[in-house]
Amino acid sequence: MTLKSELSNVSRETMERLRLLEDLVAKWTPRINLISKRDRATIWDRHIADSAQIWQFSPEKPETWADFGSGGGFPGLVIGAFAADENPRLQLTLVESDQRKAAFLRQAVREMDIRCQVLAKRIEDVQPLAADVISARALASLPKLLEYLQLHGKENCVGIFPKGRRSNEEIEEARRDYRFKVTATPSITDEEAAILQISEVARA
Repeated sequence: MTLKSELSNVSRETMERLRLLEDLVAKWTPRINLISKRDRATIWDRHIADSAQIWQFSPEKPETWADFGSGGGFPGLVIGAFAADENPRLQLTLVESDQRKAAFLRQAVREMDIRCQVLAKRIEDVQPLAADVISARALASLPKLLEYLQLHGKENCVGIFPKGRRSNEEIEEARRDYRFKVTATPSITDEEAAILQISEVARA
């Protein structure tokens, strides 16, 4: 699968939401630094398309999805854009402790017209979400993410976590404290990265 094919078959409505997100991030970033200065010219490829590939790993019609450290909306708002058309009953929750970024997320949710709640709290302070899917991008090490997954995931929860060149090291580190099933799929936007699908998590 290529980046082009990943986005070539999306609906007109989904594409409009994604383009709106691109505009909103560009508009808000000078004020609250949603993305780095060097990424402003490549929001689509660096952030939106990179987040879009996560959607393909979604289980069949999940009911609840939690995205942690949502920041500029990646991947959470991108997931919401796809879900609005392909799984409109999905209950999506974005957790972001930074109050200004949470304000951006709420504004984007309204303008993109997606079904989503935004929690401006630390992940540790959120009541268990009982999510079918948990995602996080550039948030924490894999052991920490598995801790969050155990706290906020249902029994059969799937974690979908993009990881960089140290993904294998993080897997081995996590295995010291956890047993889990993992599938690593090469990223279509970064040859050194992989998308980790984590399930069946238990303390070792």
